Amino acid sequence: MGKIVVVGSSNTDMVVKTPRFPEPGETILGGDFFMFPGGKGANQAVAAARVGGEVSFICSLGDDIFGKNSLDGYTKEKINTSSVLVTANTPSGVALITVNASGENEIVVASGANALLSEEHLESASGMLNQATMVLTQLETPMATVEFLAQRCRETGIPLIINPAPAQKLTDETLKGLYLITPNETETRILTGIDPSEEGGAEKASAYLLEKGVQNVIITLGKRGAYFHNAEKQFLSKPPVVMAVDTTAAGDVFNGVLTVCLSQNKSWEESIAFANKAAALSVTRMGAQASAPYLDEIN
Repeated sequence: MGKIVVVGSSNTDMVVKTPRFPEPGETILGGDFFMFPGGKGANQAVAAARVGGEVSFICSLGDDIFGKNSLDGYTKEKINTSSVLVTANTPSGVALITVNASGENEIVVASGANALLSEEHLESASGMLNQATMVLTQLETPMATVEFLAQRCRETGIPLIINPAPAQKLTDETLKGLYLITPNETETRILTGIDPSEEGGAEKASAYLLEKGVQNVIITLGKRGAYFHNAEKQFLSKPPVVMAVDTTAAGDVFNGVLTVCLSQNKSWEESIAFANKAAALSVTRMGAQASAPYLDEIN
């Protein structure tokens, strides 16, 4: 069993269900309101832990009730929180989410303490990082921290997976030698300038990223599945067909579960198929971390 270190964000998600998204300047009446633990880093850490991963989480929390509740939740999930940074007089991150009748979502994030996750804090957690079989991160923390992590993993030879969400550009230096990148369609367009939804687009976009020095590329295509490409092979892995209720954390569940499978030396085909099943199951439930399935639910 490999040791997984997730470096990333922790938020509290405030969710309102609504028949449709409002137009600019429009107020509409929503339906049910929910409050869930979230944040891409935390979601991925919980998803990995629930399928049996040995997970450590490096994140930054405020000293408020949201931070305390988050920390308690990670402990209950049996996640190692010894390198979680708690900063006084700082709010924890929050996300405001609307979910429409089709299960699609729109999200606005207030980073709060997530913006304080620094290179210095990663240095202080170097012992944990050095013992990692695989490291997983996202882009809800400062880009300087992500770039430092990429450089450090490249120098130490530890495989790093970057889920480039929320969508933004990455430097060539960050991409060089990267073990795996997992953009969705929007993120792929921003990273490469190529639309993966067009005929042959996923192949062209993934080839672009491989030319930049990325070793392996997975482009997630929603209901169409996940497209894999490296120097040896390329294939499309299709997910089960389900009725979506809330797609909020589907990508996070995919990434967390995928990382566990890869840390167990499973094949690309098996790892992606299993992660697809987990993500498909998650969209049939409300919430972010709350929707992440357990191992016995996927098998």
